Amino acid sequence: MKKLKLGIPKGSLESNTVELFKRAGWRITYDSRSYFPDIDDEEISCALVRAQEMARYVENGTLDLGLTGKDWIEENESDVVEVQDLIYSKASTKQAKWVLVVRGDSPIKSLEDMEGKKISTELVNFTRRYFQERNINVKVEFSWGATEAKVVEGLVDAIVEVTETGSTIKANKLKIIHELMKTNTKLIANKEAWDDPWKKRKIEQIDTLLQGSLLAMGKSALKMNVSKENLGRVILLLPSLKAPTISGLYDEAWYAIETVVDRSIVRELIPLLQEAGAEGIIEFPLNKVI
Repeated sequence: MKKLKLGIPKGSLESNTVELFKRAGWRITYDSRSYFPDIDDEEISCALVRAQEMARYVENGTLDLGLTGKDWIEENESDVVEVQDLIYSKASTKQAKWVLVVRGDSPIKSLEDMEGKKISTELVNFTRRYFQERNINVKVEFSWGATEAKVVEGLVDAIVEVTETGSTIKANKLKIIHELMKTNTKLIANKEAWDDPWKKRKIEQIDTLLQGSLLAMGKSALKMNVSKENLGRVILLLPSLKAPTISGLYDEAWYAIETVVDRSIVRELIPLLQEAGAEGIIEFPLNKVI
């Protein structure tokens, strides 16, 4: 039997990825010592791989499909098929970004001021290319961790680090000089796997269900009954992906309404719907919206 080899990113994306697949319809299980999780689909085999290495293994065919960041695709200059962008939650709509950071009291104020300076980062290859393309000579060294501490202690002139809010940078009395790249999670495929009809269908199946699960995150379905005389007032209150679904009840003076809304507005919306005449309001969570 043919199998699709799927890479699950080990580390910060790991639990979110497993949960996302669960919402999409696949159950992934493993213990803390295993690098080869079980999945309840005989057409898929899984491996845990660091996000930093995922693109390389997908490119060389060790894996057919994987999830990793745009930053690590750029870092490894990987030749892969970028199937889809994945936004894991409302919070991550604030894209992570790689930024040039210096001490708060540093005289460095621009990229040009970095001429001849030393930078520490985990994103070595991308950072080197970035400065070379701008004809700025810098020395870039790999950081094995505690990157902020290196610039705080004066071991390097600057760091290139990933951040979402910048709060950790500010807490260490550092300042951002320049943004080099925005990054987000991507579903990527090996080119030969993408050209294989069976594997492409399987990849597209996974992509469709993952996207449906992501779209459903943070949304709720609402159902309610409304009399004909109050229908117009209720409809005006209801946001929807397209338009609310309205169907007649046995009692011709009443209608049933179904709609999908952002979960964040439900607590304000339900009292307004009641005031407008809606009755029997039911809220339920969604696994997928496709």
